[in-house]
Amino acid sequence: MTILPRRSVLLGAAATFGTATAARAQGEWPKGPIKIIVPFPPGGSTDPVARIIQAKITEQTGWQVVVDNKPGGASVVGASIAAKSPPDGQTWMVTFDSHILNPAFAPSIPYKDSDLLNVMLIGRTPQVIAAHPERPYKTFAEVAADARARPEKVSFGVLGGSQALVLSALINKENGLKINVIPYKGGGPLVQDLLGGVTDIGISSLASFSPHIRANKIRAIAVTGEARTPALPDTPTLAEQGIKAFPSYSWWGVYAPAGVPKPIVDRMHAEITKAVRSPDVTQKYIEQFNMEILTSSPADFAAYQKSEQERWFKVIKENDIKGD
Repeated sequence: MTILPRRSVLLGAAATFGTATAARAQGEWPKGPIKIIVPFPPGGSTDPVARIIQAKITEQTGWQVVVDNKPGGASVVGASIAAKSPPDGQTWMVTFDSHILNPAFAPSIPYKDSDLLNVMLIGRTPQVIAAHPERPYKTFAEVAADARARPEKVSFGVLGGSQALVLSALINKENGLKINVIPYKGGGPLVQDLLGGVTDIGISSLASFSPHIRANKIRAIAVTGEARTPALPDTPTLAEQGIKAFPSYSWWGVYAPAGVPKPIVDRMHAEITKAVRSPDVTQKYIEQFNMEILTSSPADFAAYQKSEQERWFKVIKENDIKGD
């Protein structure tokens, strides 16, 4: 008969208990409807991104999944509700890239980054800078030349409290420009003013601008990613045009309240990945948002958020940028 050392017995028992606990945590879940908080109103991009996932997960699993729009405070209201929800796997959040800038723009927000668990990046798309077609600009380099000749005269529409707002400040500073940056409270008014010629140029996600570019109502003059996008193969990046700036993307991500058991996070991650990478959903995301699908791991998403916050928070602080 083999006599096992007491330590081995205890370790084995602990491992067995841990496995059983993990299995039980996943086995008893979900305990009812799963809620996906969207911290923005219907419309825009985040709401349909979440609803496409909602429908596919329901189809895959039979679970009852509901989308709950909680707009307000540039996503702060919804994110606060998500952060304070019980960590039982019944509440998740799908949000947009501006979420990670809120601590810099509003230091008194009622939650901490650590209150939310990074689950995954769903996907990303580069931002696009576009000009009204009656303006003479074919490239952003031409905008820069005009801005040097006429300081403060070229108007640039951006969404307030967004990565685009920070990027515009960085472009001005790093390239010695004085472009007149005009922050907007919503993407709709920004697009309408660009279409109406109220602003000379504007910046938004590729998803937002694509229909108007295809209709020749605005002209794409730069993309903000590291490389050209297949959706606009003839539009050069800022870097190609000699403009100093960081690569910038619009992205959509999934969060959960901190403390959700890992087996539940792993299962939800797997279901969302399966949903997003199913051919019909991938096609919808490409057609509607020109999205590059990512489905990153929680660790990779957390690392990405950390690096992006370090980069953009520094620009916000150095340029004293306000969210509105």
